[in-house]
Formats: sequence, structure tokens, C-alpha cells
Amino acid sequence: MIKKAKNLYNKHDEIINYLVVGVLTTVVSLVSFYIVRLFIFTHNTQLHIQIANIISWILSVLFAFITNKKYVFKSSKKGKDKLKEMIKFYLSRLTTLVIDMLTMWILTSIIHINDKIAKLIVQVILVILNYIFSKLFVFENSEKIK
Repeated sequence: MIKKAKNLYNKHDEIINYLVVGVLTTVVSLVSFYIVRLFIFTHNTQLHIQIANIISWILSVLFAFITNKKYVFKSSKKGKDKLKEMIKFYLSRLTTLVIDMLTMWILTSIIHINDKIAKLIVQVILVILNYIFSKLFVFENSEKIK
């Protein structure tokens, strides 16, 4: 059983590691969003929701870059190549930030879903999009999506 699990992990380690890191990144995003909403921006306004959302994004992207680079895509780029990789990572995450903010706005303002539930829904969408962007555009030394 352990050997079977190890073989399965070795075959799909990048996706499994990405899912683990994605879950941890989501936890960082959600916890920071909820803390900011509970203790700093406590009024239930769109401005407070979006500011809390941006703060949670900044913290989760920082966490995501470090963990994706090291544990998921195992990139060992140094110097200018590392900087280029980081810039591409942040640009791809800025793209998903726009998607995040637009989706949060639609879910909370138009559909009137609770902001905390909306944030959870958005996180699922973002985990998928972020993997695709990281795989195709950021970490070039990993295998192409099969």
C-alpha cells in the first residue's frame, strides 16, 4: 500500500505538491482576508471588502511564489533569470487578481452572496487559473501540461 502510494506520488508529484501548496496559499489568503475584515476594515462596504481582498492577495502571492518555486516547479534559476521568473509570476498573479476582484464584486454586489462565502468560491477558481498560468508562462523548466 505504501509502495503504491509512493509510486502514485512520484508519477503526479507536481500536481499533488501544487494542490498542497494551493491549499496552504488559500489558507493564507482566507485567514488574512478574515483577520483584516474582522479587525481592521470592519464596515461592510465594497471599499473595505476590496482593500481586505488586496491585502490578502499580497500576502498569499508572496507565500505562493516562494513555495511554488521551491516545492512545486523546483526552479533553481538564479540572478536575472530568477528576477524574470518572479516578474512573470507576479504579472500572472496580477491577472488573477483582476479576475478575483471582478468575481468578488459580481458575487457580492450583483448576486448578493456573503463576502466570506464568495471569497471561498473565488479561491477555487483562482487555484486552477494560477496553476495553468504558472505551468505555461512562469516556470519554463517544468514539463508541459499533459
